[in-house]
Amino acid sequence: MKKRLYVVAILFTIHCSLFVSHAVAQTEPEYRLEVGGGIGMVSYEGDFNSNIFKNPQPMFSLLAKYRFNPRMALAMNISYGKLKGSAKDVSSYVPEKWANYDFTRKIGDVGLRLEWNFWPFGTGMEYRGAQRLTPYIFLGLGTTVYKTDKAQLTMNMPIGIGVKYKAADRVNMALEWAMHFSNSDRLDGVSDPYGIKSSGLFKNTDCYSQLRLSVTYDLWAKCKICHNDRD
Repeated sequence: MKKRLYVVAILFTIHCSLFVSHAVAQTEPEYRLEVGGGIGMVSYEGDFNSNIFKNPQPMFSLLAKYRFNPRMALAMNISYGKLKGSAKDVSSYVPEKWANYDFTRKIGDVGLRLEWNFWPFGTGMEYRGAQRLTPYIFLGLGTTVYKTDKAQLTMNMPIGIGVKYKAADRVNMALEWAMHFSNSDRLDGVSDPYGIKSSGLFKNTDCYSQLRLSVTYDLWAKCKICHNDRD
């Protein structure tokens, strides 16, 4: 009889602990907005550089994200950096006219993108099953600002992958790599040096990749009495 009472007492204690834990989790706020910044490297790829590991340059970013739910977010990025390239970095044929060409150019990038997390992202206290660490992918549209003889604008499409980590209840870190495909062949200052006409986002146009580490802070707690994303 005593053994049965002992077992019942243990089960009751476990049940109460789980109930309290769940109740505490229900009081943790969900946040809709992230704001922060990032630092990384950007590499040009085009007619005067066929290797994304050549001539990386610093790039700085400001970013904000609106979370639809623990798996999806809409992000806005404003970045500033430099592109650098040289005909000496090209292993294939270069027209004699451009054999000694090199350039360094400042660029700005403003874009919107949709992020999709492989797993629900969070501390696990505000959303059942949320993970502190999750990989993610993203796709978006943006505008690249650069200057040749005058200021130029061109559209770009960022496509990338990354991993994000919940460092604290309201602090997020992310490491990501993105390729920005532009619809211009003049990011390097030269249009169609091989005589091949460029068009669209992928036919003989310049692009650049960015490796970035970012830190963001959570804002805008979701209304606790409103409908939420918890199960």
